[in-house]
Amino acid sequence: MTILPDDPLGSGGIAVFAEALRAGKTSAKKAVRAYLDRIEALEPKLNAYQFVAYEQAEEAAEAIDKLLASGIDLGPLMGVPIAIKDIYAVENMPTTNGSLYDASEITGPEGRYVTALKQSGCIILGKTKTVEYALGATGVNEARGTPWNPWDLSTHRIPGGSSSGSGVATSAGMCAFAMGSDTGGSVRIPACLNGIFGHKTSVGLLPTDGVFPLSPTLDTLGPLTSNAADAAILHAIMTGSDIPLATPLTGLRLGKPTSFFFEDIDADVLSCVEAALASLVEAGVEIVDVDIPDPNERDWIFPAIAPPEFLAAIGEKGFRAALPEMDPTTGARAEKGLSISGMEHAAAVIRHHQLAALAEDAFEGLDGWVSPTCPFLPMPVGDLTDPKAAQKSLQASRNTQPGNIFRLCAITTPVHQFGSALPVGLQVMCPLGRDKEALSVGLALEGHFGLSARPELSVD
Repeated sequence: MTILPDDPLGSGGIAVFAEALRAGKTSAKKAVRAYLDRIEALEPKLNAYQFVAYEQAEEAAEAIDKLLASGIDLGPLMGVPIAIKDIYAVENMPTTNGSLYDASEITGPEGRYVTALKQSGCIILGKTKTVEYALGATGVNEARGTPWNPWDLSTHRIPGGSSSGSGVATSAGMCAFAMGSDTGGSVRIPACLNGIFGHKTSVGLLPTDGVFPLSPTLDTLGPLTSNAADAAILHAIMTGSDIPLATPLTGLRLGKPTSFFFEDIDADVLSCVEAALASLVEAGVEIVDVDIPDPNERDWIFPAIAPPEFLAAIGEKGFRAALPEMDPTTGARAEKGLSISGMEHAAAVIRHHQLAALAEDAFEGLDGWVSPTCPFLPMPVGDLTDPKAAQKSLQASRNTQPGNIFRLCAITTPVHQFGSALPVGLQVMCPLGRDKEALSVGLALEGHFGLSARPELSVD
């Protein structure tokens, strides 16, 4: 059996690594080498990466160590090895957008956010797998391959999508954290199903140039991290703000929607979430019922916005060329955009903004809304050949998509420690622009629940 090197940030995350790096107890080169060794050992099984930048990462690590030795300190992210979802452009790395059709010109050159990560000292290990063009919630990609959820090494379970590889790589300790994107839940779903923390940022908070434009109306970027503390540090650095601090549990008021979000939830998921909420109440949190706008409007709004905006980006001619080799589920979902009129798209965008205003009103007196992140545990990929299971899998985004339709920011944090062997997530939604507050709640929950266990990994 191959012995895996320890995850360099597995004990304490970014803050502890930063301290060790500056104390000379480790180096960027050692951290990168450990992650590359873990990738080399785990990748044949987990299939989390589309491209691994072995030489580039080691060269960047050497440069970072030399900078630090010369007295140049770039801040807490200096020397942190990360992964980037393969709908982002990264200079000198290929971009597939999860497809066999080359649409890299649409993604464009490296954007401001990736460049800022580099300037902060992050070392990019490579590009992670994604659902084709980020249009899918299960993580399944028949065109480029479906990553293996690391929580069950005997059964191939869905990793969640569309940031599938980012969820798997972070959960399995194949990077310190990974960037994803969230148009209908694509950060929160894989974070939930892989037992890690995810942050769906507010629309407009982070620049999206250099990222494939699935839906400019709904697209947001966001990290998948091992813990809330790492997400808080990243948020502060990348937005130039103060690091969020855990909000006191006593006095915290969280709204529990009276409709939709707690309906059609598998028993194991609901049990964990309800136990987590009961634990919070015992700790002084007030959970109150809240009436919200109808999330079922997502059923017509999302299909009228995302697919036609995707088609506008790739062009009908490009889509027709890509379709024969596309994942059939993704292709069928995108093709529906051809039948959406300009009037229908405009009506959906207008209603999207109206619902956002109504949702903001429903947050009055509350620090956030809570719900299960995903309605079920990670399903076996093989079960999706059954029509009923396949239909159920399409509901992976039922509790996340409303956050995009209502223009919210949100976090998901693991709560499977309350009784499930497979990951379960608790979602906290906050109004647009309240990312710092959402992260503060996430830190408070993490401080109360404790860090969740990581998957047990072994290599034969």
